[in-house]
Parts: sequence; C-alpha cells; structure tokens
Amino acid sequence: MRILVTGGVRSGKSYHAESLLQSQPTVTYVAPGPDETQEPDPDWARRLAAHRQRRPSTWTTVETVDIAGALARSEDAVLVDCLGTWLTRTIDQQALWEAPADDVTAVVREATRELVAQLDRPQPVVLVTNEVGLGVVPAHRSGRLFRDLLGEVNREVAAVCDEIHLVIAGRVLVL
Repeated sequence: MRILVTGGVRSGKSYHAESLLQSQPTVTYVAPGPDETQEPDPDWARRLAAHRQRRPSTWTTVETVDIAGALARSEDAVLVDCLGTWLTRTIDQQALWEAPADDVTAVVREATRELVAQLDRPQPVVLVTNEVGLGVVPAHRSGRLFRDLLGEVNREVAAVCDEIHLVIAGRVLVL
C-alpha cells in the first residue's frame, strides 16, 4: 500500500495520514524538516512536538532529508511528512536557490528518482505533500521554482502510488 496525501496548508493532511497507519504495530515517521545546522526554528520544534504527542509510543521519528535511505533502512510501515519540506531542505542543503533552474531541476529529479525507487516495498508507505499549484503565481523566483518542482515531485510520486487522498478543510476525497 502506497498512499500520497495532498492538500493545502493546515488542511488536516498529517492527521489523516497518521490515521491511515494506526493499525500498524510500528511506524517510522520520516520528518525531513529544517536543516539542523541552521539556527533552531521554534515554530518547527513546536509542530514536531505536537505531532509526536499525538502518535503512539511505538512510532519512531527520523529527522532526515534522506527519505530514500530511511525507506531502505526501515522494516516498518513508513510515514513521510512532508515532501514540501523535503524539497526545501534538498535545495537548501545544496545552496541551489539562485542556481539556474535546469541545474536545480536535475538535482531534484535525481533525488525524486531515488525516493520513488524505494517505494516498491511490502510495508505500507504514506507520504504527505502540499498542493501548491492552486493559488496565485508567486511573486519571487524561489516561490515559482518551488511550486513547479513540487508539482513535478508530486506527479512522479503519485504515478507509483496506489491511492491519492486530497484533504481539504479536514475532509478527504480519494482520487
């Protein structure tokens, strides 16, 4: 079972994704958040703490940008939350925000290929992502680059998933 959960910010995606794995005895929760070498982000820390509090104690949290590696190493069900933060961190780590779009796209496509290759596994995988293409056109290059790349990542991941769940205002539509 491979499920991609998408929707807007604060729509209930994470809560829904977690509910899909409640019956699993153990889950590896992959959180590709902000780069730990940067100044600590108190908002991110609060979010992560809230997520940990509502999850069963048998769930393990792994904070890493290496989603493919985390999938390869885990023998449990895996929840990845979320591909948007993974994309941001991938671009941040390689200082690519000002690089030519073709260079950034090549790096992200390779990382996405590695991730997708690890989704062929017997244990369930639920991936959370943001749906960013429904809003206004970002005013800044970095916003447009992120929107376009996340759209590509979402499309590539969705192509190998068994189900896509769209979450809007806490309601779930299985596509």
